[in-house]
Amino acid sequence: MRYAQEIRLAASAGLIVALVLAFVILARLVDLGGTRQIDEWLLHVLREPGDPRTPRGPRWLHSAALDITALGGPVVLGLTVLAITGYLLLHGLYRNGLFIFVASTGGWILNWTLKAVFERPRPEIVPHLRDVMSSSFPSGHALTSAAVYLTLGVLLARIARRRLARYYCMAMAVVVVLLVGSSRVYLGVHYPSDVLAGWVAGLTWACLCLTVEVALERRAGLRQEQARMP
Repeated sequence: MRYAQEIRLAASAGLIVALVLAFVILARLVDLGGTRQIDEWLLHVLREPGDPRTPRGPRWLHSAALDITALGGPVVLGLTVLAITGYLLLHGLYRNGLFIFVASTGGWILNWTLKAVFERPRPEIVPHLRDVMSSSFPSGHALTSAAVYLTLGVLLARIARRRLARYYCMAMAVVVVLLVGSSRVYLGVHYPSDVLAGWVAGLTWACLCLTVEVALERRAGLRQEQARMP
């Protein structure tokens, strides 16, 4: 059992290194203008020909994109983290509640740090369909939603007792992350490379946090807390 845990930890460490390298390569490509052509092409594809102010698709799709993108905003994410952290604490799952709070807060700090380092301007080739204030690379909505929802999905999957429930938790987390990131491109407030970088950075952070969680499990034990679940 211990040998299997060490293998999983080593695999997780290898994945984290690979994701960091992927982010560095993508950031370098963006800096050299290697993604500019496909970035601009995809933004134009999502707008009506001859009218860049109008997004493609039915009118309700624009409203839906605004609602979906809010799922990756700091207000909704903050309320989600606080609600789930409070729920875990009320059930005596103190270590898991603290883990969710620290992992989520760390994701926001990582986002602010990376934006300050790269300071990529927002797209200007199409009008923005939502107000924005910060820099563009990486997408903060993509990064923080990946960091928060994937961490929550994995933790809830580990707490769940049924296999189908575990798959459901992970699938819903992935779907929400993909929708939030895609909405940023659809609204014209991010280049696709911004969103991809956000996903990679957020997944990296989530993997790092979960690797630490697995390592700590040998001592405190998620299983011990799990036994106290109602």
